[in-house]
Amino acid sequence: MTEAARGILGIFAFMLLAWLLGRDRRAINWRFVLAGLGLQLGLALLLLKVPGVSDALFAVNRLVGVLEEVTTKSAGFMFGYLGGGELPFAEIKPGASYIVAFRVLPLVLVVSALSSVLFYIGLLPWVIKQFARLLRKTFGVSGALGFGAAASVFMGIIETPILVRPYLAAMGRAELFTLITCAMATVSGTVMVLYASLVGPYIPNAMGHILAASVISVPAALLCAHLMDPAKPAAGHDPDHFKLPKQGSNIADALMRGTSDGALMCVNIAASIIVMFAMVHLVNKGLNVIPGLAGVTLQGLLGWLMRPLVWLAGVPWAESAAAGELMGVKTILNEFVAYLQFSQSGGAGLSPRSSLIMMYAMCGFANLGSLGIVVGGLASVLPDRTEELFVSCGRAMIAGTLATLMTGAFIGILY
Repeated sequence: MTEAARGILGIFAFMLLAWLLGRDRRAINWRFVLAGLGLQLGLALLLLKVPGVSDALFAVNRLVGVLEEVTTKSAGFMFGYLGGGELPFAEIKPGASYIVAFRVLPLVLVVSALSSVLFYIGLLPWVIKQFARLLRKTFGVSGALGFGAAASVFMGIIETPILVRPYLAAMGRAELFTLITCAMATVSGTVMVLYASLVGPYIPNAMGHILAASVISVPAALLCAHLMDPAKPAAGHDPDHFKLPKQGSNIADALMRGTSDGALMCVNIAASIIVMFAMVHLVNKGLNVIPGLAGVTLQGLLGWLMRPLVWLAGVPWAESAAAGELMGVKTILNEFVAYLQFSQSGGAGLSPRSSLIMMYAMCGFANLGSLGIVVGGLASVLPDRTEELFVSCGRAMIAGTLATLMTGAFIGILY
């Protein structure tokens, strides 16, 4: 079987898995499904193969290099060699001086502040509205769902549904599930630069690919969510009706608000990684106490289960163990840790094609930590639907994972 044929098989296998997990299969609109496949393919070809657009993505990638450079200078000024300044000693072990908290997290601060300014001047809201209009015309979804799905390309896991907060109560189970799935299948603009900086040394034009991954995964998420819980077409407000909140009263205020939001995000990222690492290591210690399970880890077990899925996404079976472990880490911990592990290993065990597929497949918030964040955040808005949220968020994590794997399969076919 050729690699392209396996990728096509994978796309339909992921759709079949979503269909098997579906609740109301008779209500599935197959035109909706075909629209999802067509838009995924169209966006992938547009973003990766059309010269002008792909050149623009390369330009965005060069911007990442500039942001990394200025962030390293400012972090080096504040933290000295811990933040990337000149080392006052000889580095015996290469890479030992690279401390994540001081080298990676400052980039989140800078990008958060910059994103806030871009929101204030109206650039990002305009992009979101254009994408929302495309989704409405293609899928016939309501205005609230279309706007929320489009916003998920740039917004965080909880900010996406909160953007359409006034319409959440009126959303049915399937619509709310679809919105959460879109949030699970994408990453926020704030962390895109961070992830691109991690994988950039091993994957050319990393920022362009990270951005493309989030965009292409939106129709994939809508498709998978529809197969698992079809939402009936609903009349809704046009995307022009929706107004994103202003990030401050002027540019300076927007910059400072973005900085404050970024600082909170840095604390949350560091705290969640420490806690999740501790919990996973605790479970691993417990597993190793069981006779016959010495050396077995939770992420290793899930990685073993993920091997067939990454193979279907286009990764050769000989490389599926390394790829499956990355997907396991991404699901149990989060995508940041998975990208960090990929970066620290230099993509060991993966060919350039497999590395690119995995970069797309891991580009989503579908993990256990996000599940808790969404349930906790939305339960405060919809207190009478807490039980529904628990079920929907768990299913959305599965749908979001299938969506990013499907996007990875498309990229493998076009490689």
